Amino acid sequence: MNIKSLTLALLASATLASCSDDFLQDKKDYNSVNEDAYNYYAGASGRLDQIYAICLPDVNSSPYAYRNISTGSADDLSKSTEEYSGFGCYVNPQALLTYQSGNNPLPDYFYGTNKFSTSAWGRIRNVNDVIRGISGSTLSEEDKNKLLGQAYFFRAWCYYQLVKWYGGVPIIKEVQLPNESSFTPRSSTKDCIDFICEDLDLSASMLAPFTTNGGWDADGYGRVTSGTALALKGRVLLLWASPLFNRANDATRWENAYNVIKASIPVLNSCGHRLAYDGTPGTNASNWAKMFIEDNNPEMVFGTQYNNRSDATSAADYTKNNGWEHGIRPSNSLGGGGKTPSAMIVDLFPMKDGRKPAGCKTYYKLDASATTYEEEFPFMNRDPRFYRTFAFPGVRWAFDGDPTGDNHNPYKGNAYELWNYVWYSKADDRNNIESGNTYGADGLMSNAKGFYVRKRTDDLDVNGSARYAYQQANGFKYSASPYMEIRYAEVLLNYAEAACGAGHMSEAVEQLQKIRQRVGYTGDCGLQASLSSDQAACMSAILYERQIELAFEGKRFDDMRRWMLFDGGAVAVPGAPATWKLTGWDGNTCTWLGVAPLNGQRRDNLEFRVKATHNNGLGGSEWKNGVNPDPIVDVERPAAVDLRQPLEPQLETLKEWYLANIERNKKKGDSYDSNHVELFVDYQPYYYIVGLAQGAQGANQRLPQNIGWGDYNNGGAPGTFDPLAE
Repeated sequence: MNIKSLTLALLASATLASCSDDFLQDKKDYNSVNEDAYNYYAGASGRLDQIYAICLPDVNSSPYAYRNISTGSADDLSKSTEEYSGFGCYVNPQALLTYQSGNNPLPDYFYGTNKFSTSAWGRIRNVNDVIRGISGSTLSEEDKNKLLGQAYFFRAWCYYQLVKWYGGVPIIKEVQLPNESSFTPRSSTKDCIDFICEDLDLSASMLAPFTTNGGWDADGYGRVTSGTALALKGRVLLLWASPLFNRANDATRWENAYNVIKASIPVLNSCGHRLAYDGTPGTNASNWAKMFIEDNNPEMVFGTQYNNRSDATSAADYTKNNGWEHGIRPSNSLGGGGKTPSAMIVDLFPMKDGRKPAGCKTYYKLDASATTYEEEFPFMNRDPRFYRTFAFPGVRWAFDGDPTGDNHNPYKGNAYELWNYVWYSKADDRNNIESGNTYGADGLMSNAKGFYVRKRTDDLDVNGSARYAYQQANGFKYSASPYMEIRYAEVLLNYAEAACGAGHMSEAVEQLQKIRQRVGYTGDCGLQASLSSDQAACMSAILYERQIELAFEGKRFDDMRRWMLFDGGAVAVPGAPATWKLTGWDGNTCTWLGVAPLNGQRRDNLEFRVKATHNNGLGGSEWKNGVNPDPIVDVERPAAVDLRQPLEPQLETLKEWYLANIERNKKKGDSYDSNHVELFVDYQPYYYIVGLAQGAQGANQRLPQNIGWGDYNNGGAPGTFDPLAE
């Protein structure tokens, strides 16, 4: 890799005096330091803290940014899954991605930007500098190991983010000079996987004396531990065993992943990581919901902390807010307007007995629930996590605050009730699925969403002490809720998947039971008996559980790529060698799993509209002279569903109100063409392993392009680098 085009941050002129222990919230830029800084623990740890600052995932960043991950928002990655509609860039049938700038270019995760601290390779150079500086310092071996263990983790983390997209990349272990002679060729994917695992083993070993006796002390909460390193190693090896890189289904890869993940569990436990609230689900999975907004949470294996500071006079590093709460709250509570889940994800959540809804075609090897699924009333009889993942008309969603102004919302703060049913002002709009001219109750008006994402909310009924500093002018912007990139439940799901792939199905089922017991399931937890003997059905159940447990956490797109769930891996990449052919899993992962490919489907949305029996379902388009435009304003509503109370009687009452007043309606999600004909998801087979964008290739003309993509440095000729070759 040639880094001559990156901005070189010179290590000169400054030494470090001190570093705050509150390192995840009180961060400074220690990029410009002299060599002597590493000889002082405060200086070396301050430099390491700057690595945290530039490498930790950020919920406020696009996945195109240098952190390179999706965190659950409606970005191009999540909009390429069942979670959101609206054709993310990877599934748009009218705009195929190319490597060329200006010609619908694919996202550039390889190079990113010219800025040293925010480019993919600038981050790696920064980490290498820290490793070099601390290793050569006069610090004690104990202090060196404490700091280096964390640095090695982040180098592995940076490489994992590259390898999962591109396969093999240049392995750079030293700080390179920014000149032509510093070129490093691409290594094989296997060599990169081995290198990442070596760094993670180093990290786990070095951090063991400091973290395996219960973890860091309170001031160190959020720092990586030995368990964090092994959890990431398990994720990396699971990627390597998955069909994306393991086309022949090499059993040794699954066994290796299984052994590593299984062995990581006691280490994670020794570091203080475990299922939060295991054995105490709370009312309607309230404790499962609570863990997403708590600090000092054993569920967090790797994540980012935020604060709720809003002092504009403080340095940018001191003000670090989580924008998720603001983004999911409806606009009439002065939130950001809300996030809209697709009808597909709403409809495929399990029923309360843990089985898939009858009629769900996504997982056709899994048993359907004996409880009837009523699409008109999707809130009836669902998995406890459903009510903590979505919000719908007639549910309570309390918060700590009291917005003022004429927003026509009768429910304030801790009494907030969401009534997001809609109406139309014109009959033509009511009968036009593409029309966006809907108006919502209680001041939502044109900002109403048919369903809302509620996952990871700081619900006052759950928390009781808000993590945000609510302001009348800014709503929920100043939130301190953490973001968990790796949580303990994912480790158990990784364990289940690796165990299943290695043929240990009973162990796999045991992990699924732990996940479900935490939210209140008992007995067989709704898992069919055949999972212990049918490997395909077991793996299908694991992927289903991942989709539900990790919904809106930015994990689904990676799972779909790993398992090639857009087409089952059945379609060949032009110019690819025979080794690219999927020979494991009977040549088609979707068929083997019993999972409907996403290609050829579309994700529409849903809304609940006023029935035609009420003024033909029509109302006003604005408030005039204090007159409410809602056509059912005079219809008495039931009390909104309170998740602190038993659900069944409340939901039955709400269902009766729906039956009399509102109805489910299909709304446009994915696009239509110019002739108003429906378009469908179309993920290209060469997208599974993306190519280098023109900018990345132009920055280094000796880097070969991946097979399946045009090579900018060779006149657009087909790429020659094989990410599957060992």
